[in-house]
Amino acid sequence: MNNLIPHPRLIAFIVGAVAVFGFAPFGLFPLPILSLTVLFWLWSKAERPAQAAWLGFSFGMGLFCVGIGWIYVALHDYGYMHPILAAVATALFAAVNAALPALAGYLQAGFRTAATFRVLLVMPAIWTLAEWIRGFLFTGFPWLSVGYSQVPNSPLVGYAPILGVFGVSLLLALSAALVLVIWNMRWSKQGKAAFAVMFVLWAGGTALRAIEWTQPQGEPLKISLLQGNIPQDTKFSEDALIDTLETYRRLAQSSDARLIVMPETALPLLRENVPAGYQSILRDHVRQNGGDILVGAFEREDDRYFNSVYSLGTSESQHYRKDHLVPFGEFIPLRSVFGWLINEVLQIPMGDQTNGGANQTPLNVAGQKIAVDICYEDAFGEEVIRALPEATLLVNVTNDAWYGDSFAAEQHNQLSQMRALETGRMMLRATNTGVTSVIGVDGHVQAALSQHEAGVLTTQVQGYVGSTPYVWWGNAAMLVLIGMMLVAAWRLQRGKSSHPLAGEG
Repeated sequence: MNNLIPHPRLIAFIVGAVAVFGFAPFGLFPLPILSLTVLFWLWSKAERPAQAAWLGFSFGMGLFCVGIGWIYVALHDYGYMHPILAAVATALFAAVNAALPALAGYLQAGFRTAATFRVLLVMPAIWTLAEWIRGFLFTGFPWLSVGYSQVPNSPLVGYAPILGVFGVSLLLALSAALVLVIWNMRWSKQGKAAFAVMFVLWAGGTALRAIEWTQPQGEPLKISLLQGNIPQDTKFSEDALIDTLETYRRLAQSSDARLIVMPETALPLLRENVPAGYQSILRDHVRQNGGDILVGAFEREDDRYFNSVYSLGTSESQHYRKDHLVPFGEFIPLRSVFGWLINEVLQIPMGDQTNGGANQTPLNVAGQKIAVDICYEDAFGEEVIRALPEATLLVNVTNDAWYGDSFAAEQHNQLSQMRALETGRMMLRATNTGVTSVIGVDGHVQAALSQHEAGVLTTQVQGYVGSTPYVWWGNAAMLVLIGMMLVAAWRLQRGKSSHPLAGEG
């Protein structure tokens, strides 16, 4: 292989890094397709499975070192980890995630199907399967799944309400494979057939975008999303507490909206320690507006602590407690082994919490049924749809101040854009430092605040009812498609010698 391609692992690393520019905030959505085209080409030239695995690992290291390098900011700037240790931890985290593209490279090389069918069937299927596994392995980290790069402008997101983000990843990878076949075969009969399939695939996505999967219910609702812009290094400081409380009181009282939403842990206190007079001020104000406010704070029950959102106002007080916790940030896996990491190396407040449970019901406030998710819970589509079709609105509250001025917040907002597409629901995002936004059912941001500025985003939103196909079957349809592709490849490898495409590169 080295005779054909100079430094193939370096090429794989570079195209993996280039793929990052397909995601927010850059939005050059064709780039991940072209990057995967190059990776598939490198895989097709690899002489041994181990070579293909190293190529996949190199691609993954490029993708993750560039795409999630902001983890260093959280560890060093706000977790106070030593710079060298933070850099090593960030690289190790990238390597763990890059192990899945490495596994994909190894597994696809094991198929003895004709080269063209291995490119068209095996590589896209195995790539997507690896992304899906990354979405739940070790509690899951689906960040930078390539399907997200297509939000909101690519025709491929027309398939999101049917197949979800991993289904979009599958079709993106298939598009990359088709580009490679078209390039290899130029204007041969097979090349023209691949071009026709590509045209149908993308035209189909465009047509699907015109379908309204869900229907508006009731009158539009006036909402306000609060962005306090509290610096992370002072957020949990006792000296800054009064200013924090005053900031959110002032922002809340400036709104006449029926629904007001605070960010994640906007009040850095246990709910029981929030002054009663302060809560009365908030409650009285939203009652005058005829609605409710969602407050971010911690809750305690016995000796357990929860990252929570609770309501005050005209409706009975309700709460949502975060279920999908961040390992080492919100809970300690294998505490007897790793407890020292939180206690001695990282300085993360409330670093050992309890999950709130998977079957919590939507909050019935301001005339809507609201499915709340906290922090990166919006990265897990199959968890978000648990509250559907009952929920009429989605709300994400988060604090991305942990990642400074990096593009983590824009990437996070893109995850929420995909959730809106998958569910046919508007998504309201209240964040500490940004991106605070309102996202329509088509995945487009309808309104947003500037980052790193305190402010209030007030606008009209609409509740929706009904279900997209993805709400009904989650990732099952995507997995069925992957299974069909791999079974077809397995059957074709038996008869590849007699097939007209056998042996094509």
